[in-house]
Amino acid sequence: MLVNIFDTHAHYDDERFLPLLDELMECQRAAGVTGIITCGCDEASSSKALELAEKYDIIYAAVGVHPSEAGKLETGWLERIRRLAAHPKCVAIGEIGLDFYWPEPDRDTQREVFRAQLELARELELPVEIHDRDAHGEVFAFVKEYRPRGVLHRYSGSPEMAREYVKLGMHLGFGGALTYRNSKKETATVAECPLEHILLETDCPYLSPAQRRGTTCTSDMIALVAERVAEIKGGSLTAQEVLDKTAQNARELFGIA
Repeated sequence: MLVNIFDTHAHYDDERFLPLLDELMECQRAAGVTGIITCGCDEASSSKALELAEKYDIIYAAVGVHPSEAGKLETGWLERIRRLAAHPKCVAIGEIGLDFYWPEPDRDTQREVFRAQLELARELELPVEIHDRDAHGEVFAFVKEYRPRGVLHRYSGSPEMAREYVKLGMHLGFGGALTYRNSKKETATVAECPLEHILLETDCPYLSPAQRRGTTCTSDMIALVAERVAEIKGGSLTAQEVLDKTAQNARELFGIA
């Protein structure tokens, strides 16, 4: 059995998990999961992420405002996120970024909220979990300006841009999508990205690996992603070596002992 699985991006506050979380977390431990970062998307889900982190020893929290929620903020939101980030089990500001796939919220609002949270991460000396959908150039420009520590969640840019992120010290997150037949760009990126800059994630309950499509994604499924990374790397690594190194990467980046 593969062990030492560290899921750097999950959403265990999702309502489909809540009725059975005690049993699910026991199953995750038994399946070799040693760490999970569950990410907020707004104030309410960030608070819930911290509640889960308090209750379960393997869960840590990221707090922040997702770009899709940027148009719903009320006065004082940033100060409230700052207070949440002071919790000892908050290890990152996230999920933050830009999402230009949909017309709303408007792009200027998204940019303003993203910038404010990058500045907060800098102030608090916390890494970031960045969401980038159809905004590759602008997200890269923000990262180049602020030089945060952190990860590009569910990396979907080009291998060429990945090289530039690596030069800036950023990590790239890969999950179940890497196992899909149409993941040519992600596969090419993993093939050349140094393992020291790769993190594994689920985005659960979404994006189950190909072998488990149609089921609710959970952190233990990262074992299948690790097998795919090892395969892409040409057999120079085992899946367990991939898990060990990516778990080490996660603990070092997020300051988890």
